[in-house]
Amino acid sequence: MLGKKKDVIAIDIGSSSIKLVEISESKRGYTLTNFGMAELHPETIVDGAIMDTAAVVDAIQSLVSGLKIKVKDVVTSVSGNAVRIQKISLPTMSQSELEESIQWEAEQYIPFDISDVNIDFQILDTLDDGSGQMEVILAAAKKDVINEYVAVITEAGLSVVIMDVDCFALENMYDVNYQFETGDTIALVNIGASLTNINIMKNGISSFTRDISSGGNQYTEELQKRFSISYDEAEALKVGKGGGKDIPNDEIIKVIDQVSGDIVASEIQKTFDYFLSQGTADTVNKIYLGGGTSKTNNLPRLIQDKSGIVVEKINPFANVEYNERHFDAAYIQDIAPYGAVGVGLALRKVGDR
Repeated sequence: MLGKKKDVIAIDIGSSSIKLVEISESKRGYTLTNFGMAELHPETIVDGAIMDTAAVVDAIQSLVSGLKIKVKDVVTSVSGNAVRIQKISLPTMSQSELEESIQWEAEQYIPFDISDVNIDFQILDTLDDGSGQMEVILAAAKKDVINEYVAVITEAGLSVVIMDVDCFALENMYDVNYQFETGDTIALVNIGASLTNINIMKNGISSFTRDISSGGNQYTEELQKRFSISYDEAEALKVGKGGGKDIPNDEIIKVIDQVSGDIVASEIQKTFDYFLSQGTADTVNKIYLGGGTSKTNNLPRLIQDKSGIVVEKINPFANVEYNERHFDAAYIQDIAPYGAVGVGLALRKVGDR
């Protein structure tokens, strides 16, 4: 147990792609060893449920063989409707005492049958208001979803050693790559194809999390409908690569801006409004934006305009070195939006709390 921690690889299973990340750690810091992405057909994973197990297994095996991965231990994560995260206050007690009573405490806050979920917690701090209370982050995830994700990774010939949550993976990534300013409240926003993860942190500690069931698919669907084009053509238009049809650029921008404003930016703003209404913080100082959908034309600007909050694109490799013989700077810049969750997972080690 006191020896070198076992190496792991991270597998981030999203609805449009699977990302594999391997990071090594030394006294000098962190180094990116491997990164790969495998695209998935739009109907492979729907609302977090794996509809085509064989396709996911094949994608994982393709990444492992293509990158010549030797490590078998995997860190992965779940998110969405199958997960509930709640920050609660409890009477001050020890870790072991809370472990004994957590099932009963969780029943009061988790809207699932307690026998259907796996539960974990982290004691954050003891309140200094004389109340004798402490703050605890409580997380619960449905067992059937966890089992589903573990099963496809096991079938691919690997072994899941840590099951995390996307929002916490984002926090882990942020802690390594950025310097937190005391007193600041920042939001980590990761917009994927079908899900948006939001983790609002105050003084370096998670204060509020939410998963929104919207993302890049809304753009694709609206472009398909508006211009009567295929899924692949709409995906190309979304990121400004042209869709194979003579469609005026201003018409494309109009559709993208409408979806960005009406759906994506609005849902993010609603989350901030709800968080601020709880009185935990007076403002959100900055938004760090990641996820493949963050590459959508004008989206960062529209979120900034709608929220009035400075938006910066996440760089999960800001403090992670890479060998320039294996990865050039342009490639790292291109994959950065996709890597936030995967990097956060890859930084985990067996035995971490």
